[in-house]
Amino acid sequence: MMKKLFLLFCLAGFIFSGPGVIQAQDKVITMSTTTSTEASGLLDYLLPEFKEDTGITVRVMSKGTGAALRDGMDGNADVVFVHDVEREKQFVEDGYGTKRYYVMYNDFIIVGPEIDPAGIRDADNAAQAMSLIAQARAPFVSRGDDSGTHAREKQLWTESGLELNNAQEPRDGSGWYFSIGQGMGAALLFAEEQNGYVLADRGTYLHYKLGRQETYDLGIVYEGGDMLQNPYGVIPVNPEKHPHVKYDLARTLAEWLVSDRGQEVIGSYQLHGQPLFFPDAR
Repeated sequence: MMKKLFLLFCLAGFIFSGPGVIQAQDKVITMSTTTSTEASGLLDYLLPEFKEDTGITVRVMSKGTGAALRDGMDGNADVVFVHDVEREKQFVEDGYGTKRYYVMYNDFIIVGPEIDPAGIRDADNAAQAMSLIAQARAPFVSRGDDSGTHAREKQLWTESGLELNNAQEPRDGSGWYFSIGQGMGAALLFAEEQNGYVLADRGTYLHYKLGRQETYDLGIVYEGGDMLQNPYGVIPVNPEKHPHVKYDLARTLAEWLVSDRGQEVIGSYQLHGQPLFFPDAR
């Protein structure tokens, strides 16, 4: 008798709690995103606010933009949040994403020793700054990870007029050019070890400079200009390509990010009074 009562109790518990558990599991989406949104601390600030407003949990996979877009192409993510406009547009045109939402922007900067041994502070533009680094054979750290930052670095090398190899890297880089195949945080730390230069997004740099207990000595030695603008977009993965993706929840995230509420949260994220990202919904 007691055994039957126990089984009935367990069955009742399943009946009454099961749908709620299933519903909670259904309100979880996977976002593949560039390392800078996580390394800057933005997602730790942003996503709890999103969950509070919507009840949706976002599971984050942080990697370079190229790898994040491949996650979307392979159906391994419900939504991508990245920063390489041309590849994002191609992602949508090829049918892998439904729409690119303009979310926010910051900018790229060139970080290096305060004494600036390559003299890039006086460069006319960012491409010339990169050329001066190469001419001085000053240590330069490349992410080398097919990220949005790496893509912008290669664009700058192309504009610099230097002789490049097939990977769009300086052909004569032996001894000073370090391609590490890692994220922004690792690249910043390696550049400090080398007392060298690195192209970084401002948000991650400020987080490493101001948001940690450990000191970070390298400073901003070149900034500004159209070549260093850095817009971010969010794209729900197309359910016509991958029917299993949670498109409705992914779209809810995208629309929340560009809503007045989401834009306010993004704009309010600061370190020591300095904003790391600027709202850019259009």
